[in-house]
Amino acid sequence: MSATPAESFDALLRRPGPVLALAPMQDVTDLPFWRLMARYGGPDLYYTEYFRVHATSNLEPWILDSITKNPTGRPAVAQMIGNDIPALVRTARALERHAVAAIDLNLGCPAPVVYRKCAGGGLLREPARVDAILGALREIVTTRFTVKTRIGFDSPALFDDLLEVFARHRIDLLTVHGRTVREGYRSEVHYDYIARAARRLPCPVLANGNIYSASKAASVLGETGVRGLMIGRGAIRNPWIFDQIRSHLSGRPPFVPTGREVLAYVRDLFEATRPAGLRSEVQVEKMKKYMNFLGLGVEPTGAFLHAIRRAATEAEFFGICARFMDHGDPMPLEPFDVPLGERDVLAGEHR
Repeated sequence: MSATPAESFDALLRRPGPVLALAPMQDVTDLPFWRLMARYGGPDLYYTEYFRVHATSNLEPWILDSITKNPTGRPAVAQMIGNDIPALVRTARALERHAVAAIDLNLGCPAPVVYRKCAGGGLLREPARVDAILGALREIVTTRFTVKTRIGFDSPALFDDLLEVFARHRIDLLTVHGRTVREGYRSEVHYDYIARAARRLPCPVLANGNIYSASKAASVLGETGVRGLMIGRGAIRNPWIFDQIRSHLSGRPPFVPTGREVLAYVRDLFEATRPAGLRSEVQVEKMKKYMNFLGLGVEPTGAFLHAIRRAATEAEFFGICARFMDHGDPMPLEPFDVPLGERDVLAGEHR
């Protein structure tokens, strides 16, 4: 008799070694991306894009596909975002009819369009409201119940209050992104607050934020004492990162791709994320959201990013990629300090 998703989740937390999770990234961590990550080794645990929850919401079918058609063989966690308690309860019950290992509540999204509606990271301004939402969900969720949070909204001043709320409601796992909502992705990551959560909470804690290499992963694990790591942007740039971490922690030299192997990954990504019938020019534009992150690891001057952001056709796109990647030298894919404008989408700390 095969294990249920929740049992697989529990077994993952009991086994030796850190738990490695793929972060939920809106418009990125969909079924095609999961399928591709699994081909490169993949994480131990996959998180969906967030299901938007409000009074009249339904489960988005394209997000639900990543659960019902999960091709990875690894547990899937369904993430919700919202603040309407009856709607969150209704949605959690609907999700539990599917093969989810856990239900996760998003308390960390830093997008202004989200936090201005007092959802995602916006809820961190109101610990009492978080308390009420967690209480309602903990009462009805029969599988595992998890939370992904930041350390505060404007500052970490309420972080200890939030930890008390999380402990009171007996959540099964907490992921902490070590920045405030206002900091977005621009500041350094405050790993000391993640360590505080790991010390104080009875549940396992995952660290999230700027984990870009196997050696950085080992450093964060040692510094914070967490049960595992959640990686998002680093996995877009480097799909080998999960297996590299496993190798490093077991004392084996991690695999380092050559430029041509990175180029092959870009081709895989292009095809894997291209819906049937989509014109190549449209797919080139879609690829730019992935290439923003990958480009940080290609070269240090910003020339690749400048060129790839201006590609209009498939031939131009792959011509630029070949110019920078069609070689046999190692390409570690660790982020360079690429010169970026203050308003650039990538501006901020990446190491």
